[in-house]
Amino acid sequence: MKSMDVALICKALGDSNRLEIVKMLSDGEKCGCKLLERFEITQPTLSHHMKVLCDCGLVNARKEGKWHHYSLNCETLTDFKTFINGLTCCSSDDEGGCCS
Repeated sequence: MKSMDVALICKALGDSNRLEIVKMLSDGEKCGCKLLERFEITQPTLSHHMKVLCDCGLVNARKEGKWHHYSLNCETLTDFKTFINGLTCCSSDDEGGCCS
């Protein structure tokens, strides 16, 4: 996964509403109307949040009638998780540091 893609996902998840939306979608596809019921936001605000999540590739959207249905993009989520899991933390006691 490219650093730019990771940055876009992190930026998208930096909003608490979008983070909650992703958590809700982890249970499966949801209609926009169900997402709207959960938050005290307007439909245009929800649309903005969903556009951000779709644009970074984390969420898929499909239209059925007048409603959009949203689901997590499992491939993007898996790639993001792999990137995050690849990050490591070294203690200052480790040998080979820049000031050793």
